[in-house]
Amino acid sequence: MLEFVVLGLGIGFLAGLLGVGGGFLIVPALVILGKPIHLAIGTSLTCITVSSFSSAVTHLRRNSVLPKVVLLKEMFSVPSAIIGSYASSLLPEKALRIAFGILLLYLSYTLLKKSENSEEYRGVNYKAIPIIGIVSGTMSGLLGISGGVLNVPLFHSLAGIPMRYAIGTSSLALFFTALAGSIEHYRLGHVDPRIILTLAPGLIVGGYLGAITAHRTHPEILKKVFAGFLVVVALRMIL
Repeated sequence: MLEFVVLGLGIGFLAGLLGVGGGFLIVPALVILGKPIHLAIGTSLTCITVSSFSSAVTHLRRNSVLPKVVLLKEMFSVPSAIIGSYASSLLPEKALRIAFGILLLYLSYTLLKKSENSEEYRGVNYKAIPIIGIVSGTMSGLLGISGGVLNVPLFHSLAGIPMRYAIGTSSLALFFTALAGSIEHYRLGHVDPRIILTLAPGLIVGGYLGAITAHRTHPEILKKVFAGFLVVVALRMIL
């Protein structure tokens, strides 16, 4: 019980701080505890709906969410997540993880390379949003990870959204993407409600604390932290 509370706090904090869901931690943790991989993936996505909602509420109160971006992205992410959920049992997981890991390493590089000239929101490259929605939604459903690990660097690098807005917008977008994927996994019997109930308190508190911390941290520091986070996730996926 205690380990789930601690795990929930850690994952929730990451969700709020970086605009991610923490599926890369939940899935292997549940597998280590003896849960089947598909149950771990479905349960992970459901947990992400809790952590992302908690952090999104705080980001919304700080006016760091771009609703129009969320709406446009989710028009493509939701169906992509549903397709990815069904395809998760049909495609070779190892090959997917290696390809995904390589993509994350590249995004880490581009994130550090792009300079943050201003913390102010000046506009969005809306042509890039559908692409971001399809990529993050599909990978979310396929691997049970948060689309946020892709949302934030792609929002920043492709759509030109400042880091703090990218994190806040990703938090709200994640909620809808993960919800769509988790519903399909629940219908497939891949969700364990008991695990979610034990993780939820930590996810909610951690999500709030992480979002508050994000607003007190300089964007350049957030970029470096997120880039390092991507490298860790990439290595975890590849190895």
